[in-house]
This record gives sequence, structure tokens and C-alpha cells, in this order.
Amino acid sequence: MAMSITVAIIGRPNVGKSTLFNRLVGQRLALVDDKPGVTRDRREGEANLFGLEFRVFDTAGLEEIFDSSLEGRMRAQTERALADADLALLVIDARAGITALDEHFARWLRRSGKPVALVANKCEGRLVETGLGDAYSLGLGQAIPLSAEHGLGMSDLYDAVAAVAGTAVQEELPPEGAEEAEEGADEFGGVLQLAVVGRPNVGKSTLVNKLLGEERLLTGPEAGITRDSIAIDWTFQDRPLRLVDTAGLRRKARVTEKLEKLSIQDTLRAIRFAQVVVLLLDVDEGLEKQDLSIARMVVDEGRALVIGVNKWDACRERDAALAGIRDRLERSLPQTRGIPVVTLSALQGHNIDNLMKAVIQAYDVWNRRVGTADLNRWLEAVTAAHPPPAVNGRRVRLKYMTQAKTRPPTFAIFASKPQELPTSYLRYLENGLRDAFDLPGTPIRINFRKGDNPYAGRKKKANKRTR
Repeated sequence: MAMSITVAIIGRPNVGKSTLFNRLVGQRLALVDDKPGVTRDRREGEANLFGLEFRVFDTAGLEEIFDSSLEGRMRAQTERALADADLALLVIDARAGITALDEHFARWLRRSGKPVALVANKCEGRLVETGLGDAYSLGLGQAIPLSAEHGLGMSDLYDAVAAVAGTAVQEELPPEGAEEAEEGADEFGGVLQLAVVGRPNVGKSTLVNKLLGEERLLTGPEAGITRDSIAIDWTFQDRPLRLVDTAGLRRKARVTEKLEKLSIQDTLRAIRFAQVVVLLLDVDEGLEKQDLSIARMVVDEGRALVIGVNKWDACRERDAALAGIRDRLERSLPQTRGIPVVTLSALQGHNIDNLMKAVIQAYDVWNRRVGTADLNRWLEAVTAAHPPPAVNGRRVRLKYMTQAKTRPPTFAIFASKPQELPTSYLRYLENGLRDAFDLPGTPIRINFRKGDNPYAGRKKKANKRTR
């Protein structure tokens, strides 16, 4: 059984903490840039170091600030990460040598009583012997020289983590039947991946914090606090989920800084890997053009979409606001009719249970499968009521239909001249499928194939055998 401990990566800004985090989890999950202070929220991931598995936190660069400013709130997040950790890795920059800030936080870590390993990063090429020698002055023992960028020195880091894992973890056998229960928790493949997206400062992090019941993510009046997409495991009514808070998406013309471009790429990646996406709006601003662009992106990626209308408690003209959002949604996204819209207050926690119920329902619709016999009876009825258009005097024939896959519901229709079908008839079929088989709001894919019913040959052979 893999040893399960938690490791927090701590240090002043720009010493390479996020680079080390990415190295340990084996993916570029955390944003990395030469600019100091890129990381703000603490990010967590599953690390694997030469077969040793553990949970790892990437934290914001430590600053000696204790007020309610953004930097002070970032420090508080790092303190929470340390409180939850079994081992702290204090990362220093071997090239820069020991700074006053390194000394200050070494004293802080020594007082915490947590096991601490000192890591001297950026030791690629020739070791910076002066910096390593000075590291003894921190009172944390010999520094582990490594290069997170190039993967050098990771075996020494393994020894430090394994030493703590061997003493901190008491391995226990899981309760009988636990593995079977976990495997059966979700018949569609495990944890529900839920991303919360939207423009800056609409309350995404506040919503995630309220769902979790703790101040897990940085929030505040400043727009654009969140930079990384932060994934957090959570359970709602015994259903496992992975919540992903994302950076705010602005119009492309307004994005000029490299760091914001990286944040946007991270958010788009979160959408692609999500199963359900909550698009959060500010009720005072309504459904703007940028919101519609995000919604189209989610639909084009084939993800289930739920609209959350935040700050509802402060809205005065509620009927008009909700009607305006629904009307614009119907006009701008007619191809995905029935997207659920839920009003809520993330700050007060009002109606967030209904939001999660809408998420679960959207996920179930996204996974829905329709029987082939039901589909073909429906196809016969809708083509009889509204036949496909004629092309050069000959009508396009829709011969057979089946569901190719779910997530999103995807159907294959065999037709005589599929390339001749107009978009309007395709929309007619999509809307008919939604109404007949209760598929509101989810993307629907219809692929046309030229040819006959692929099962017709089998039926003929079967008839010959019975004669």
C-alpha cells in the first residue's frame, strides 16, 4: 500500500516552488513565470517520487505581512497548508544565497514543530557552494541540492520524504468492501469533474469556499486574484466531486500580459477536462457578450453547462433580470435549448444546494443513453411529420439511427445523401431529440453517414435461415 502523507512546499517568492510542484506531480499544473508572486492560492496534487506516493501543496511565496491585504491573505493560506502537512520543504534559491526572508521563515518553521527539509533549488550546472554552505545558518541541517527544472537531485529529496513517511504513517487495511464501494461510487467512471468559470470578480472562489465550508481559496474585492486553476476533491450528498476554481476570462483584446495569457490557457484546459461547467454571472451585469463566448466554448467542447446567477440577494429587479438572462440565452444558444439557470448568493450561501442539484441533473442528462428501437420509432415519426427536403427532385432518406456514445449524447444516422441536409433540418432533429428523450441543455451531436442500415444484412441472413 502506498504511504499517504502530505508535503507542503514553502519559501519566499520566485525560488522555484511551482516548478518543483510540477516535477513531483508529473504535469504542468501550476503556472510558472519569471515574475515573482505568480502563485496565490495553495494548489494540491498527487505526487509520485520513485514510487513513493504522497499529497503535495504548492503555496504562495511567503511575505512578512500579517494584515488583511492580498499578500497577508496569501500568507494565511500558506499557514493553513503547513498546519495540514506532515512535512515542510523550505525552498531557497542556491544562486541567490541566503536572504533575510529565508532566515525569518526558517525560524517560523522551526517554531512550528513540523518536520522540515531544506531544499536548495537551481543547482543545475556547477553547485553554488557558497549558498549551500550558508544554508547551515538556517538551523535546518544540510540542504538538499537539486534542480526542479531539470530533475536533478530528486533521489536525495526522496530520502527526506521517505524518512518522514516511514514514521508518520500507520498503514491500515481498508474496511472490508471499501474498494468495491469506491469503484461503484459512480457508474460513469469515478469522480465528477466540475469547473467553475466566468469573468473576473463574479464570485467564483467565494462560491467554491461556500461549497467546501472553509476559506480554502483567496477571495477579496480585487479582480483577478485567482491565477491557477485550483482542483479540490469534495463530496456532495455522498457523491465524489473534483471542484476546479479558475481564473476569470476577459475579452481577448484586453489580455496583454503573458501571465494572464497563461492563466487563460489554464482555464481553457480546465474546461476541456471538466464534465460539468458552472458559468457564474453577476446578476447586475447580466449575460454579456463575454459570458456567451464562454458558454459557446463549453458547448463546443461537448461539456454539460449550468448557469449560476450570483449576488441574487442584492438584486432589486429580479423578474426583469432573470427574464433578460433567459431570453438572451435562448436567442444566442438555440442549439442547446434548456440550459439550467440557477439564482444564488455565494457570499450568503443561498440556493447553492439547488445549484449542485442542477449540476448532478445536468451530469446525468449528459450521460443518458437511448435505446436503438426507441430512436428508430422516433425517427420514423419525425420524418413522417416533417420529411427531409428533396434534392434534384429526389428526397433525402433517413434510413436508420443509433446512439454512438454518451458524454455528450452522440447519435449516428444513416442517410442516402447526408451532405445535402440543410442546417435547419439538423436543428429540427436536435430539438426533437431533446423533447422526446428529455435531454434539456446538454450538447447533442448528430453524425450522418452515407449507406444502408448496417444491421439490414444480418436481418436478411436471419430470414433466410428461418425459411
